[in-house]
Amino acid sequence: MEKAKVLEELMSSKVVAVIRTKDAVKLSRVAAALLEGGIRALEVTMTVPGAVGIIREMAGSKAPGTLVGAGTVLDAGTAGEVIAAGADFIVSPVTDMGTIEVCREAGVLVAPGAFTPTEIVTAWRAGADIVKVFPATSLGPRFFEDLRGPLPDIRLMPTGGVTLENARAFLEAGACCVGIGTALLDKRMVEAGDWKGLAARARCLTESIFAGRQS
Repeated sequence: MEKAKVLEELMSSKVVAVIRTKDAVKLSRVAAALLEGGIRALEVTMTVPGAVGIIREMAGSKAPGTLVGAGTVLDAGTAGEVIAAGADFIVSPVTDMGTIEVCREAGVLVAPGAFTPTEIVTAWRAGADIVKVFPATSLGPRFFEDLRGPLPDIRLMPTGGVTLENARAFLEAGACCVGIGTALLDKRMVEAGDWKGLAARARCLTESIFAGRQS
């Protein structure tokens, strides 16, 4: 999918589900449950065993309107591998210039990580399409509201500390989308194979975000 379309989809869907499960066998069931709950952007982190192969398989069989991305990408070499595997977007907890360059050359959306205003601007000027603000645990929605004044044009995605309860608050404070992992992917549900319960959690999140919205 072209980068402009990927960006449009992320801005529309508002949520990136960060999948870190170590059980690659269950990952496809996790992804299906999230999609059933209305979450269309899935980020498979490089901490998942066989992540590149999983991304390749998911990218080749994904439903229309679904995005499959790679997370925890720390270097240019890994970025090249997941792009070749078909990743629609690349996310990193840090700003690695080599990773940004590879993504720009390939025309793939990249969201490097940053924390402070200086780091955020540095990542944006280096070519980030979205800046992942990580970890957002200690910052809270007010931080994004404060940044909106001096940095209104930078697209920000808080990750780490985003929950079903505060996701909407981050978006209303100025985030373009949110990344959410453990707060959404209940470990006990995944271990028990409670896919209906997981889909219900995803649906609860999407409904809370879009309640009362026109888009």
